[in-house]
Amino acid sequence: MKKALLTIFLLVASNTFMTLAWYGHLRYKDIKFLKDLSLPLTIILSWGIALLEYSLMVPANKIGFSGNEGPFSLLQLKIIQEVISITVFVGFTFLFFKEEQLKWNHIAGFVCVIGAVYFFFRK
Repeated sequence: MKKALLTIFLLVASNTFMTLAWYGHLRYKDIKFLKDLSLPLTIILSWGIALLEYSLMVPANKIGFSGNEGPFSLLQLKIIQEVISITVFVGFTFLFFKEEQLKWNHIAGFVCVIGAVYFFFRK
């Protein structure tokens, strides 16, 4: 149980940095000193943030993988990561991009992903 919780915590933290690295630059226009950052500098900054993502993602997978005495199969790790990624992304979207709206089809899609979790964990 301890490895499972640690794995999930690291995946949440990792996905937070991933979302910030991939989409955070879209809000630079609201931050004065980042507003006029060139594309190459934006890429370098995003890579720096992504390094934090990988620094958390790799240990999460290593700790959580059943081949390393963790609680999850490789497929289970991937579906957990996808659910966390979507959840973090939706939270990020509503926090930083207030003009976005969650619609019924987004919820339906997320329900399908939750259904996938069920099947991935089914014995």
